[in-house]
Amino acid sequence: MEAEKKESFWKELFKLILLSLIIVVPFRLYVAQPFIVDGLSMYPTFKDHAYLIIDELTYQFKTPERGSVLVFTPPKDSGKYYIKRVIGLPNETISLTNGEVTIINTTYPEGFKLNESYVKMSKAETANFVLGENEYFVMGDNRAQSADSRIWGPVPKENVIGRPIIRFLPPALFPGEREYQVAANQLR
Repeated sequence: MEAEKKESFWKELFKLILLSLIIVVPFRLYVAQPFIVDGLSMYPTFKDHAYLIIDELTYQFKTPERGSVLVFTPPKDSGKYYIKRVIGLPNETISLTNGEVTIINTTYPEGFKLNESYVKMSKAETANFVLGENEYFVMGDNRAQSADSRIWGPVPKENVIGRPIIRFLPPALFPGEREYQVAANQLR
C-alpha cells in the first residue's frame, strides 16, 4: 500500500512537471518574456532596473505605431536588447532641429512637429533621417542619455522583439503608452 502511494506520487509529479514544461516553455519562448531595463535612456517612463514582461506576439500580426514602446535588437548588435519609443514609421523623413522632431510623410509633405511632453531631457541637435520600407526610427525619452537611431540608424522590422505589457514597480499595464497618448491629445 505504501509503495503504491509513493509510485502514484512520483507518477503525478512527473505528469505535473511535463505538463508545466509543455505549457511554460513555448509561452516563454514565443509569447512573453521578462526584461529588465538597464540604464536611464527611457527615464522618466522607465527607471533603471524596472522589471517588465514583454509581449512577443502582437507585432507578428500588426505593425508598431508612432509613440509605442519597443524592445528590439539594434541593427549592428543582435546580442543586446534595447527599449525605446517609436518616433518615425516606414518611408518617413525625420528632421531634428535643435531637439524638436518633425515628421515628413505623404500625409504631411510639409511636416508636423511631434508634441513630446514626456521628454524631460532633450538634446539640441540637428539632423535628417530618411526611413526605408520596414524601418523604424526610435529614440529614448531621455534624449540626453540615449543611444538610439540617431547613432546607429533605423531599426529593421525583423529586429523588433515586442512591446512591454506589464511593469511591476510601479505597477502598470502597457507602460509608456499613456505618456504618448497624453502628449498626442494635447495637439487636438
